[in-house]
Amino acid sequence: MAVNRYDGTQAWYAISTYSGYEDKVADSINQRVGTNEFEGKIFGAIVPKEKRVEIKNGKRKVVDRKIFQGYVLVEMCLSDETWYIVRNTPGVTGFIGNGTQPTPVSEKEINEIRKRMGVEEPKFTVNYEIGEVISIIDGPFKGFEGAISEIDTTKGKLKVMVSMFGRETPVELDALQVKQLQ
Repeated sequence: MAVNRYDGTQAWYAISTYSGYEDKVADSINQRVGTNEFEGKIFGAIVPKEKRVEIKNGKRKVVDRKIFQGYVLVEMCLSDETWYIVRNTPGVTGFIGNGTQPTPVSEKEINEIRKRMGVEEPKFTVNYEIGEVISIIDGPFKGFEGAISEIDTTKGKLKVMVSMFGRETPVELDALQVKQLQ
């Protein structure tokens, strides 16, 4: 009989997966959770995602983006049996830990990840200042440069003064449509 090298306490563990297989791995583990065989041993798997704003074809879209590309979090009681089951799930490349010993993710880190996942409206990060000259990278003014005259951090919008036909014209842009000059 094999000696159990794990204490069997319930905790979250990070597992690495092939990139793009995160959802498949989590689904595969979650399908097994409902069976009697794993009751009280494996409690679930999640792919940490957060909502992000992207501009595609000039339109603003809210999309779910993986927080940690190539990783899945699994809540389980670590034992030789559960380690083997998770480790041999198709798409899993291993556990995150010290050497051969998987390391539990701290409760603080799990709470931070859950907080990021639970945010309904994405936050806008506007790292620009009034007067800063930027380059427009998307939309009808693509290729133009201009100076920022106003910043709306709640909506992620900028008012940029663009020089057209010899005079300054104010243009309202999404912060994702511009980039800082190098």
